[in-house]
Amino acid sequence: MNIYVGNLSWNMTSEDLEALFTPFGATASAKIVTDKFNNNRSKGFGFVEMANDDEAKAAIAQLHDTEVLGRNIVVNESTPRPEGERSSSFKKPYGGGGNRSGGGGGFNRGGTGGGYNRDRGGNGGGEYNRY
Repeated sequence: MNIYVGNLSWNMTSEDLEALFTPFGATASAKIVTDKFNNNRSKGFGFVEMANDDEAKAAIAQLHDTEVLGRNIVVNESTPRPEGERSSSFKKPYGGGGNRSGGGGGFNRGGTGGGYNRDRGGNGGGEYNRY
């Protein structure tokens, strides 16, 4: 069973997370999700995989809403991501954009398209252009 663990302390490591679940049974894996764009800082949640469903359910029941490193953690069975949901947590706020070669629109500093460009043009017709 795959278990979601949320509201984790920023200082908690994957090893700490695994140690938290070990008393309930064998853990196949324990991983805290990190932000690769922010010096691999913890995003405050992670996942633990346990082979035995009964042990996993016991861990969920006993650990949910308990205090760990000063925070009440959320522990529940992980559910699959809904169909069609993006894999990236980065949301582009206005228009397409987001590429570096033009087209799309939104938050441009030069040109008329291609979101997040600083000095390149394009043809996306984005909002918030500086020039």
